[in-house]
Amino acid sequence: MELCAGAGGRVTSFAEARRSFHDALLEKALRANEDGIRPNADVTSAAIAKSVFTRLGAEAFGARLSGQIPGNQFAIITRKFIRQVFSRLRHGRRGEWTVNPVTASGRTTIANFKQYRHLVALERAARKDPELSAVLRSGYTLTPDIVVVSLEGERGIHASISCKWTIQSDSTKNARSEGLNLIWNRKSKPAQVAVVTGELLPSRISAIALGTDGIDCVYHFALPELLSAVEELGHGDSLESLKIMIAGKRLKDITHLPLDVAT
Repeated sequence: MELCAGAGGRVTSFAEARRSFHDALLEKALRANEDGIRPNADVTSAAIAKSVFTRLGAEAFGARLSGQIPGNQFAIITRKFIRQVFSRLRHGRRGEWTVNPVTASGRTTIANFKQYRHLVALERAARKDPELSAVLRSGYTLTPDIVVVSLEGERGIHASISCKWTIQSDSTKNARSEGLNLIWNRKSKPAQVAVVTGELLPSRISAIALGTDGIDCVYHFALPELLSAVEELGHGDSLESLKIMIAGKRLKDITHLPLDVAT
């Protein structure tokens, strides 16, 4: 799988950015415990995890991070990666953009951007009316992890990105609901909706990648390594599932995300 198309210098730059992305994850979000178990692995994915992280050259050990810490770091490191790659795509992208986090409260909310400014009034009304708040479910709908924002003219969202460290049934539902709500609630051109994941089980990835309801594409933090690991372990059904998602352009490596957003 190619990291990107283009001149040799660009491939090298993307390869370096990908390596830096993985190094940051291994240092801040993927530290293993003394048994070598990583935060995004469990009993069912242990063998795949071992093979993937061997291919990534992982040697980091130490106290395993708990709770929301790995997921929060995953979003922060993913945002830095996208910013880094965007800085190298000045000649290929349309317009000038910035990559921002989104918070449920504070200075940056999705209602700050042109497609969703009408939601400010709805938020105010929902705060005064518990029943309306329950119907709108605005607390989750308005907080994707990352937005790519146009700096030209009115500030509009070009892409909305959710970071799912692992994929469970609740996160699958949330990601799809977020994408659909972004589409339904807009008042102008819809944003691209992407999910970035560190999930290691192909069956779980397919639960969110297959179908078209609200999500344009799922991007994996180490897709070539995952493919090689699944093939090495002889997991035929899982390998076929990955190939179907890739052929259908429903699953790509993280390096394709900035390119897809930019074109």
